[in-house]
Amino acid sequence: MAIHEAFAYLTVDGAAEAIDFYTRAFGAQEKFRLVEPGGRVGHAELDFGGTVIMIADAFPEYGLRDPKALGGTPVSIHLHVDDADALVRHAVDAGAILEREPANQFYGERSGSVFDPFGHRWLIGHAIEKISPGEMQRRYTTMMQGE
Repeated sequence: MAIHEAFAYLTVDGAAEAIDFYTRAFGAQEKFRLVEPGGRVGHAELDFGGTVIMIADAFPEYGLRDPKALGGTPVSIHLHVDDADALVRHAVDAGAILEREPANQFYGERSGSVFDPFGHRWLIGHAIEKISPGEMQRRYTTMMQGE
C-alpha cells in the first residue's frame, strides 16, 4: 500500500471566518467548500503555495471539536516561507496572536510562531543556514544543557 499524500485537516469554530483569515494572513487560495443547509462548512480546501490544508467547522455531535473547545492544541502547522519576519507581522496584523517573535534558531532557521483566532498554532520560518542532522543534534544537546 502506497501513501500518495498527507493533509492537515483543521477543525475550527467558524470555518467561513477562518477561510477568510487564512487567505488574508497567509495568502492561501480557496479551492472549494461544501456547506451544509444550516450554514456550517463541512469541508473546504485551501492551497498554501502548492500544499493543501483542509478545514471544516466543528461538529461536536460527531466528535469533531475545535482547539478552543479542547482547551488548546497539541499540533502545530509549520509554514516554510521566504521571509518569516514579514509573514509573522502580516499574520499579526490580520488578527493572529503573537506567541514567539522570529529569532535565529539552532536548527538553521529563523522562525517565530502565532496562534490564529481559532486556536491553531502556526510556526513560520525560513532557512538561514544548511546544517547536517549531526550538527543540529550537537547544537540541540548544547542548548538543552544550558551552555
